[in-house]
Amino acid sequence: MAQASSKTCEICISAPGSQYCLECEQNFCENCKTFHSRQKISKTHQFQSSSDVIPEGKSKCKDHNEDFSFVCKTCDVVVCSSFVTGSHTGHVFSKLLDSIKQLKEKNTTYLRIRVQQSTQNMKQIEKGLKELDVKVEGVVKAITKEGTQLKTMVDKCVAEMISTVNDQSRREKDKLTKIMADTRMDLKAGSNLDMQIDELDKIRNDGNLLQSLQKLTDDIAKLTIKPIPEFPNIRYTAKSATDNDVKQLFGNYILSEMRTQQIMNKERELASSKRKEERSDKLIRLWDR
Repeated sequence: MAQASSKTCEICISAPGSQYCLECEQNFCENCKTFHSRQKISKTHQFQSSSDVIPEGKSKCKDHNEDFSFVCKTCDVVVCSSFVTGSHTGHVFSKLLDSIKQLKEKNTTYLRIRVQQSTQNMKQIEKGLKELDVKVEGVVKAITKEGTQLKTMVDKCVAEMISTVNDQSRREKDKLTKIMADTRMDLKAGSNLDMQIDELDKIRNDGNLLQSLQKLTDDIAKLTIKPIPEFPNIRYTAKSATDNDVKQLFGNYILSEMRTQQIMNKERELASSKRKEERSDKLIRLWDR
């Protein structure tokens, strides 16, 4: 079979073969392509530019010297037509081109979903960081206001409390920043896989391409999209103070730590287990009556 690199129409053998039929694996000129697309048997064939076709030899069955054209789903291998009625009789088959098309569509769909999830996660993390900054700033201002009122006597306490708030909030921000960095890496990995899909679209449809697509499927499945944790929160509660006890003049702030999905699931399990125990104790008390 002539290769796509010949650049000559393999039908009329005269005009430039600018179009490549993926099913027939032949170069067509524009006129022959038009005629080919009107034929009932080939009107569904797909074309692409001959210049985009990588000139790679099509793999053949070593046992029958035939092109691989089917996929044995029972054995998960590509086979030629002779195997369909031979050693693979009774197995479930699909056309190689159909399997490649389905795998391409599956990879593209799943990858887009994961990329979209990563993008949404990044936006939510960025929003959470900004909101945390605003709340931390509010707490710092409240502490500073009270410390200013206490003048020199409370300056040291003000500095200590602000430092504590900043240190704890920084640790929480570092956790969120790490998650955002991991998400950015997932997004980059998804983009790289997307580029691989584009490169594989230029490769001739054969067994080697199917193997490459199967590997790409495995790589896409390895992409992990971590759920968004519960963002830390911070608030400050002011209280009355006296001149005799400086530390007692300062209010208390509460900074909730970042909680991952795993921690929240465990908390729900513990709460559910506690409710079951309470119901069981109640039934025992009623029974004893």
